[in-house]
Amino acid sequence: MFLSFIDALRAAGIPASLKEHLVLLEALDRDVIERTPEAFYYLARATFVKDEGLLDRFDQVFAKVFRGVATSYGTAPADIPEDWLKAVAEKFLTPEEMARIESLGSWDEIMATLKQRLEEQHARHEGGSKWIGTGGTSPFGNGGYNPEGVRIGGEGKHGRALKVWEGREFRNLDNSRELGTRNIKVALRRLRRFAREGAADELDIDATIAGTARQGWLDVQMRPERHNAVKLLLFLDVGGSMDPFVKLCEELFSAATAEFKNLEFFYFHNCVYEGVWKDNRRRHAELTPTWDILHKYGHDYKLIFVGDASMSAYEISHPGGSVEHFNDEPGAAWMQRLVNTYPAAVWLNVLPEAHWSYTQSVRLIRELMQDRMYPLTLAGLDAAMRELSRKR
Repeated sequence: MFLSFIDALRAAGIPASLKEHLVLLEALDRDVIERTPEAFYYLARATFVKDEGLLDRFDQVFAKVFRGVATSYGTAPADIPEDWLKAVAEKFLTPEEMARIESLGSWDEIMATLKQRLEEQHARHEGGSKWIGTGGTSPFGNGGYNPEGVRIGGEGKHGRALKVWEGREFRNLDNSRELGTRNIKVALRRLRRFAREGAADELDIDATIAGTARQGWLDVQMRPERHNAVKLLLFLDVGGSMDPFVKLCEELFSAATAEFKNLEFFYFHNCVYEGVWKDNRRRHAELTPTWDILHKYGHDYKLIFVGDASMSAYEISHPGGSVEHFNDEPGAAWMQRLVNTYPAAVWLNVLPEAHWSYTQSVRLIRELMQDRMYPLTLAGLDAAMRELSRKR
C-alpha cells in the first residue's frame, strides 16, 4: 500500500523520494506516533509535503489511497459506499415535523452514536431518521434536514454540521488556483529591493539615541522612509479576448500599485506597436510613443507584460498586421526592442498553460520572450518574480 501511496503522490505532482519513504518507515518502526489513521496522516504529511501549496493535493491523494482503511472515530473499518453519498430529492417536511426534530446533544454523544451506527449499518439507506444516508432527518449523512449532526459527503444544506467527514481544510492553498488580490500581493513581495531615498521624514531611533548620548542633549535624527526600490514597467493587454479576464487583471493591477512605489503602466491591444496608452477612453488621442518609453525609463526597470497572447500570427510577424491600424513595423520588432532594453522581462499569460501550444501566436510571443512566459496562477507568478529577481 505504501508503494502505491508514493506512486499516487508523484502522479499528483508531489515530490516523493526514496529517502522520504525510508524516513516514514523508520518513524513507524520506532513508534513515534500513536497507531491511529489521524496520527499517520499528519506524519505522512510532514514527511512528504514541503510546500503549503501542495497540501490540498496531498489531502486528495491520501483520501483516495487510504479510503475505508479505518475511521478516526474507532478502530473498526467503515468504508462508506460512494453511491450512498449521491443526494436524492430532498424530503419536504412540514413546520410541525421540523419543530419536533431535536439535537442529539453534546459532541461526545453524537460521536459515540456515529460510531455505533457505523458498526451496525450494513446497507444503503435513503430518508429516515436514524441510519447514515441521504435525505431524511438523520443527524448523519447529507441532503436532509437536521439542526445538528455530522455531514458525510455531499454539500451542506443549512451550514450547521458540527463535523464534516472528509472535509478538506486547505483548498485555497492549491498553487494552481487563480489569484486574488491578497495572494498576488504575497507573490509580488518576492520582487523587493529595499532602499532609503528621498526626504528625511522618519525618526531614526538608533541614531537619535547614539547622538543624544554623545552630545549630552536631545539630538533628533531623521532618515528617509524605507521602501521598495524596484522599478517596474507594467504593460496590460486590454479589449477583445481579454474581456473575460478584466477582474483578474484589476486584482493584479491593484496589488502591483500597492507593492511598488516606482510603477509605470501602459495599455496595449494584442501586441505592442509604435504606441501605447494610459487612458483607454482617450487611447486614440493620447498615445505614448513606444520609443519615448525606451528612452525615458532606464535599463534597471523590470518589465511585465500581462495578456493572453492570442491573436492572428500576422499581428506579430508582418507590417500592417494590426487589427486596428496600419503598423509600419511588425509587432515582433517592438517586442524585441523592449526585451533587449529591459533584460528583466516576463510575460504573464491569463490562459492555462495547457492551452498555449494550441495557438501559434502564443508560441511566437513565448519565443520573443525567450521562454519567459508564466501562467497567471500563484505558482506561475511566484516563478516569474524569481526570474525577475535574478536579473539585475
